[in-house]
Amino acid sequence: MIGHELGGRYQVIERVGAGGMALVYRAHDILLNRNVAIKVLRNQFVHDEEFIRRFRREAQSAASLSHPNVVSIYDVGQEEDVHYIVMEYIEGKNLNEIIKERAPLQVDEAIRIASQICDALDHAHQSQIIHRDIKPHNILIGRNGRVKVTDFGIARAVTSTTITQTGSVVGSVHYFSPEHAKGVTTGEKSDLYSLGIVLYQMLTGVLPFLGESPISVALKHLQEEFEEPRILNPLIPQSVENVILRSMRKNPDERYQSAKQMLQDLETCLLPERRSETKASFHDDDDEDRTRIIPAIKPIQHTLSSRSSGGGDERMRRIEDEEDVPPVAPGSKKRKWGMPALWIGLTLLLLIAMGSVAWYVRSQLVVPEVTVPNVTNQSLEIATAMLDEIGLVVEEPVVQQYNPNYDENVVWEQSKKEGTVVKEGTHIILTVSTAKPTSNIPKLTGGTYDDAVKALIAQGVEQSRISQDPRFSEEFAEGQVIGSDPAEGSEYDPQTASIVIFVSKGKESKPMPDLTGKTQNEAKAMLEEIGLVLDEVNEDTSYSVEAGKITKQWPYEQGDLVSPGDKISVSISTGYPNEALNYTFNVPVAPSSDGKKTKIRIVYSDARNEGEPQEWGTRTIAKSQVLSVNLVLGPNKDGAVSIYQDGEYIEAFEVRYSDAKNGTVQQPEPPATQTPEPTPVPTQAPPEPTIEPEILPPDSGGGENAGDVDQTGFLTEEAVQAKSNGNNKDKSKDH
Repeated sequence: MIGHELGGRYQVIERVGAGGMALVYRAHDILLNRNVAIKVLRNQFVHDEEFIRRFRREAQSAASLSHPNVVSIYDVGQEEDVHYIVMEYIEGKNLNEIIKERAPLQVDEAIRIASQICDALDHAHQSQIIHRDIKPHNILIGRNGRVKVTDFGIARAVTSTTITQTGSVVGSVHYFSPEHAKGVTTGEKSDLYSLGIVLYQMLTGVLPFLGESPISVALKHLQEEFEEPRILNPLIPQSVENVILRSMRKNPDERYQSAKQMLQDLETCLLPERRSETKASFHDDDDEDRTRIIPAIKPIQHTLSSRSSGGGDERMRRIEDEEDVPPVAPGSKKRKWGMPALWIGLTLLLLIAMGSVAWYVRSQLVVPEVTVPNVTNQSLEIATAMLDEIGLVVEEPVVQQYNPNYDENVVWEQSKKEGTVVKEGTHIILTVSTAKPTSNIPKLTGGTYDDAVKALIAQGVEQSRISQDPRFSEEFAEGQVIGSDPAEGSEYDPQTASIVIFVSKGKESKPMPDLTGKTQNEAKAMLEEIGLVLDEVNEDTSYSVEAGKITKQWPYEQGDLVSPGDKISVSISTGYPNEALNYTFNVPVAPSSDGKKTKIRIVYSDARNEGEPQEWGTRTIAKSQVLSVNLVLGPNKDGAVSIYQDGEYIEAFEVRYSDAKNGTVQQPEPPATQTPEPTPVPTQAPPEPTIEPEILPPDSGGGENAGDVDQTGFLTEEAVQAKSNGNNKDKSKDH
């Protein structure tokens, strides 16, 4: 069954449990990508049409239940002779395992679990579904603490079929209600009785009724009283014990009337005002159920009693007829002893009949016990014969699993250990070694890594031997499997091989280059080099980027990760806008004192640099002169010029666009200079002043001095000399 795919969508992974009627597997729902539990009907029931019919009907009824404390049923199906139910898979333990590990449980924990079970039963009872097999094995506790009741839907089918096959009541006898043990119709209150036993076991760690055989346990449910839980565990509050006492009454009328009523009692029993309430009392004198014999014999008893009563009636009619006959003469012995002899005969006949019935029932209910032999290291045929000889049955199908320590077809594990005493007819699960499996790597490409792992695990590969290797791929999207090592279709040993799965990281990503300041052809070449496409090209004016150069790029900025084939759009500068204005601002400067070498530094800002200060340059002068600064102005983009003398700030001038356009820019006054101190006559001519200009863009210029500016952006020597002479003449006029 492991590795088989049921219904074309449920891939069986492993067996997680087994019961008397079914095997439970963990499987993966390929369609919905989730784990599910699949309960598969055992082979010995697959040919019982009545059982299969009820199995399906009850499973469909249980599927109608929708409650957080009920295991959901997803699907019911059949594949050849395999009948299965698909249900919710719960990660966790069942309550029986928890009780074995740490019973008795804390009172509040036990009440919390019992309340959730009771809530589930209330929901089921409202839907006219009776569980009939409430026991710790059927209570699952998830890792989040959520309680889930399972096995709804098949209990009725299991009980009725087993009765017809064996003549006895079969099930979890330790959790039977008295009416269940009788073999009569069970109802909601039977589930509450079983829940009371579960609560009893959680709080005490023991069962209320134990016996040497199922019959003796069933009789105790009918006839005997259980030891009160507070005697076994004094920490149990009286209010909690009262819940157990009421739910486990032998007379159903004295139990809770509904699961809802019991749930209300459970939810309040730990309140401080209830913990020390008085012990619940009941009237046992009228409880006729306490002394009735186990009713598994009731149908037979009824049949035989009918026959006996029929014969008795006939004899009574004969007696009555004889009483109408005239009496014989006194002293007749024959007439005197006739009536007593008749009654004695009837009594003996009835006793013989009852003895025969008791013998028959005992022969049907008491199953001989046998000791399980050791069949490991035997071939399957010999092991089957050994078990069959003593009345044990080999579970079908036999588990086929490779074991390197055993030859093929040799039993290497049995479900019941040697020396275990079991009933005749018990099913023994045998695990038989197979030939070392040879498998081929399945098709993995195109799926996800998780899908590939599940496919390999299904073939027997341990997850620890599966790894992934991320790689870039032009063909497969990110997250898809590219291939594997070993390659798909190649033979490998699932028990030892290590598998590497290549997973696509998508197309290889690279950082986006900076295209600003590049020409269109330069940008296209840069993009093609890394596999990108120059898509849309727009034009835009710019103060800061010269014509023909890229001003911006989108949707990716410099440094963004891009993949081959991505499209990039750019804007290319067409130069200054039409409203832009080139303006030359003449700045008069002077040395700190006449004849003394002074270092003049000019800083400016205009439309080209968005108001950010830029260095125009420095010049060392020894006499007053005019320096020209070329500015580019625009609407709301004014200019400014700052003057520094030997590193000290002297003055700043603002040049407004509106003034420049209207010719109303106010020219600065020439700076005053100090009288120089007498200095020795130099023996040689002083060196020319050092000029450190800033190179302006070729398209800058204009203004009144545009013709006197050389290619470096400074006034020519002739223009400087002319301005100097002009300034001197103006000074002479002033004097």
